Amino acid sequence: MSHVVVTGARGFVGSVLVKRLLADGLGGRAVSKLTLVDTGFDGDHADPRVTQIAGSIADANVRVVAYSSPVDAVFHLASIPGGAAERDHALGRAINLDATLGLLEDLRGQPRPPRFVFASTVAVYGEALPEVVDEHTLPAPALSYGAHKLMGETLVADATRLGWVQGCSLRLPGVVARPGDGAGLMSAFMSQLFWKLAANEPITVPVSPEGVAWWISVGACVDNLLHAASVDPERLNSRRSYQMPVLRLSIAEVVDSLAARFGTDRKALVTYAPDLLVERLFATYPPLLTPHAEALGLKHDGDVNTLIERAMAR
Repeated sequence: MSHVVVTGARGFVGSVLVKRLLADGLGGRAVSKLTLVDTGFDGDHADPRVTQIAGSIADANVRVVAYSSPVDAVFHLASIPGGAAERDHALGRAINLDATLGLLEDLRGQPRPPRFVFASTVAVYGEALPEVVDEHTLPAPALSYGAHKLMGETLVADATRLGWVQGCSLRLPGVVARPGDGAGLMSAFMSQLFWKLAANEPITVPVSPEGVAWWISVGACVDNLLHAASVDPERLNSRRSYQMPVLRLSIAEVVDSLAARFGTDRKALVTYAPDLLVERLFATYPPLLTPHAEALGLKHDGDVNTLIERAMAR
């Protein structure tokens, strides 16, 4: 039996993670209490094991309530995304950096160090990527979002050294297929491709068909988060940080596979109108090599058809 805390629980990845924790538990143990933290909730949760805390993780009182009973694991997914963090630097720092430190510091009094899984990001690498990215590539964040996430990775490693937590940071790529219109996210087209073609609706894509991105389904992403919280801590590297494995696919490859699944006529629904900024940020990714992460047991979807199946599963 265990108590698990999830921040950003209403988000795209968080909501799938919550379902998996309630259904399957964590590391072979049933979850007896699941505390969900987010800025708001639609209503009471049907599962009696769930406690919902509406508020900001930057609020120390919210963290006190979340940790009011002994904690076995924390999944820290809450963040202010890149564009929003650039527009409001103070808010980005408060959530992406200061609250991460608060979440770690507040765990010092636990009976035993809980597992702490931190959702970092490929944004830590910056924009000027080398010809190949591997596990020795030095981060060079080009946005405050990436800088704060990289600092968060260091905080997780240091908190682990201090014995506050047993931490692990995972750098997430583009996770698909997020429902809705993407709420203004520049990378929203990556998920909208799936839903628009499945619904036989037209879509204008802001990158070229030859544009290449890193992809992972939300199902595979959640698999990796759960694995990171249950793998033997002695197997983790000294940085306590790993790049999540990905599939590297062109937009055309994804469109072709979606058309093969839903109807070849769907390809005609796609219009390409490349935006130089969007192309540079989201469709110029080099090969990504992650042998150490894969040896630890982290995985991508395996192939594009499995990506599609798992990305659209509900």
